[in-house]
Amino acid sequence: MAIQKPSHTFTKIHLKALRTNNFKILFALSFTVFINTFSFAQDIPKPTDSIKPTVKDSVVVNAKDFVKNEAPDEKAQDSTTTDSIKPKKELLEHIVRYSAKDYTSFNQKKQKLFLYNDAQIDYGDINIKSGSIVIDYSTNTVYAKGILDSVGTYSQAPVFTQGQNIVEPDSIVFNTQTEKALIYNSKTEQSGGTVIAQVTKKENDSVYFIHRGKYTTAEDLDDPEYYILLRKAKIVPGKKIVTGLANLFIYEVPTPIGVPFAFFPQSEKQTSGVLIPTFGEQNDRGYFLQNGGYYFAINDYVDLAVLGDYYTNGSYGLRLENTYAKRYRFRGNVGFRYENLITSERGFPDYGKSTVYNLRWSHSQDSKANPSSRFSASVNLGSSTYYRQSVNQINTGAFLNNTLSSSVSYSKTFEGEPSVNYSVTATHSQNTNTEQINMTLPTFQGNVSRIFPFAPKNGSKKGIIQNINFQYSVRGENRIQTTDSLFFKKEMFDDAKTGFQHSIPISTNFKVFKHFSLSTSASFNEVWTFKTIDKFYDNLTDEVITETVNGFDAFRTYNFSTSLGTTVYGMFNFKKDKENPKIHAIRHVIRPSISYNINPAFDKYYETAEVINADNLTAADIEIIQNENNLEYSRFDGGLFGTPGKNFSSSMGISIANNFEAKVRDKDSTATEPKKVVLLNNLNFSTSYNFAGDSLQWSPVRMSGGTQLFDNKLSVNFGATLDPYALDNNNRRINKFNVNNGGSLFRLTSANMTMSYSLSSSKKDGSENRNQGRAIQENLRSGGRDDDLFGVSEDFSRQNEDADSKKEEEPSAFYNFKIPWDLRLAYAVNYSNNTRQNEISSHSLMFSGNIELSPKWSVGASSGYDLKNKGFTYTQLRFERDLLSWKMNFSWVPFSTRASWNFFIGIKSNILKDLKYEKRRQPDQQL
Repeated sequence: MAIQKPSHTFTKIHLKALRTNNFKILFALSFTVFINTFSFAQDIPKPTDSIKPTVKDSVVVNAKDFVKNEAPDEKAQDSTTTDSIKPKKELLEHIVRYSAKDYTSFNQKKQKLFLYNDAQIDYGDINIKSGSIVIDYSTNTVYAKGILDSVGTYSQAPVFTQGQNIVEPDSIVFNTQTEKALIYNSKTEQSGGTVIAQVTKKENDSVYFIHRGKYTTAEDLDDPEYYILLRKAKIVPGKKIVTGLANLFIYEVPTPIGVPFAFFPQSEKQTSGVLIPTFGEQNDRGYFLQNGGYYFAINDYVDLAVLGDYYTNGSYGLRLENTYAKRYRFRGNVGFRYENLITSERGFPDYGKSTVYNLRWSHSQDSKANPSSRFSASVNLGSSTYYRQSVNQINTGAFLNNTLSSSVSYSKTFEGEPSVNYSVTATHSQNTNTEQINMTLPTFQGNVSRIFPFAPKNGSKKGIIQNINFQYSVRGENRIQTTDSLFFKKEMFDDAKTGFQHSIPISTNFKVFKHFSLSTSASFNEVWTFKTIDKFYDNLTDEVITETVNGFDAFRTYNFSTSLGTTVYGMFNFKKDKENPKIHAIRHVIRPSISYNINPAFDKYYETAEVINADNLTAADIEIIQNENNLEYSRFDGGLFGTPGKNFSSSMGISIANNFEAKVRDKDSTATEPKKVVLLNNLNFSTSYNFAGDSLQWSPVRMSGGTQLFDNKLSVNFGATLDPYALDNNNRRINKFNVNNGGSLFRLTSANMTMSYSLSSSKKDGSENRNQGRAIQENLRSGGRDDDLFGVSEDFSRQNEDADSKKEEEPSAFYNFKIPWDLRLAYAVNYSNNTRQNEISSHSLMFSGNIELSPKWSVGASSGYDLKNKGFTYTQLRFERDLLSWKMNFSWVPFSTRASWNFFIGIKSNILKDLKYEKRRQPDQQL
């Protein structure tokens, strides 16, 4: 093989020629080397005074460094074309390429090549960069080290690269023939950690031996805040680190935390392994192990974590956590949690045993996977008391959840004209307070897009005829209503309701007097059901008996509606004689609309319950009994899609929508136009009048509104219900206006207002980064909030997994001249006065915030105050200390039935996250 010299061209002579006895060839070789050496030496730059080379400014060219130039044609001289003797392996298997910034110097006598300043050598997959490199051809070794500048600073330390492995030592000795090396004071990154070794022996390209090495995940490698001292260790890059006696050092101070031997798996891929549990003690369940188990790296697309909890009083828990993903197709996760909880000891009066469980599934499909079909899932179901009774700290942030909901859906679209689409959805809604569960298993929805039979082939549709359109939709449901105790039992399906609803709406719209939009529509509906009812009146027991009739039945209805609406713009301009007024103008947009609906009476679907056990009664007596007990009913009562209307309905609806905006002076003096500010996003009023009603023809006026203030940081929403009718002495509505009864024009029967305010010291919302944290994601998956108003999960060891993503550029490591903070407030009040109770039904304030007292210290709190019952709600106080490579957390719930605290300190890095200490005080036993 050959050495290529980038700066000069040398005559190349085949190495085989050196082994011949031909005197002429040797003479030619010597003469050629002399001529080239003389010409090359003239071009070597003279070193500066501050950098004195240790060798003479001469060049020695070893004959081994040259390759063939003009060798005799051996093929012509030898008649044997095939050599039976296997050729000897050449000394150098690869081409050596080298370069240096200042000079390259050959010393013929010492058989050495000197490279100085930004020296670099490439040999196969090996690359060495250093300030100074010396190649000794007599021993086939390479010496690399840094250089000292004029002020004595050591710089340009060697960087040794072989394949994917990078070593940064103080100096290195490398043998090109055996590829063994001695590396001094090296720093090698190994799967997220760094090995700092005084002496490293490189055995080959896959094995390193080190003496008194330091393994750390610290960023400051010159002064690591901690390390694990490996007295003797073997490193197989990308696979493992095996060491003998090792113990933990914190700022060069040894600790008794150590092991006689250790094995560090090193892999860039997912690997299976043991998950170290958390140790602790609970007052009423004894000592415990939590969140310990095994992680299965099944393949590149699917994994599984099996975790378990065990308490010495017999309680235990099981968790299965699965994540799956396929790029550009889908991703999701599945989790199942089960806890068997035992309270106190068997034989004591407060002994109790209960089981709770929770199932979660989230699936999302990439939009580019299949544009015409889509599958998604969001499932969160289980025991209503799971989050309240669970003793695992991972569920702390979900303690206040009172609703569990699920949805699994598949939709498919068939392109064309008209297009057809359908969807199949299974839903679940569960109230954890009442333990009531509503499910649809499943819901089928099919639609045919709008068809305009009279629309022109080209151009826009104009007029009443061209805008006529109709469509078709069908909806089918299998609805189940049950409770926790009957969930997925036979009784759960006995009362299931199944039915279909077909709907064909026909509509059109057109302009009236240029500024009014008029739309009319008629709709035909047909409902199929598979269960109806029969009612009987038992004359002997004086009770109504309802029987369920299985079998297909159907009813058909139709209605007509029309609406007229317009948009009115109003502008109020302020006086222009005033120089640069703060408010330039206020714009008011009004959208009034009037609608009219007709619903015919479908009394043919109504009948009177039969009176049984009435042998001694006449027909007149039976009719009296039927009228007195109001036994008229429809066999479709209680159906999925309602009951056909018995009475004729003719009603008018009135609604007014308002929007207020202002143009104000911009704070930016360079702005040429005023700034637009929204005063009220909406302020809506609606009511209706029933022409066919005999009394109480006006419905209550419903008012709602909302706005955003202070650069959209304060969100305000409010609503109220105003009843025009009065109440009698029994607090029942009567057909008399309240104003005619000595009262005001309207009675305020209910009102509500909610406000949320979010602000921070930075321009960005302070909750933005936290929403990406594992604790907030855990809250969302549990059906909770996307902020920390209800607290966050206390599984701090799992939160370490995203700690590295929170690195930010800090202005100072010691002084935080701007204290970052964020605050979120949520206020809600509800007023009720339907029956003159005149009370605040609920009144609460929730708040959460975080303050970064220093670049390494932060505190946070989540709490609330019940203004009606005069007491604080569920409260969580948080303290966090960033210890560079370590993290310390303290969470405290000071009062309530969940009063507890949790202390944690551990390493952030994933590879050493099980090196931690955690201490907790669980809630006291409740008597």
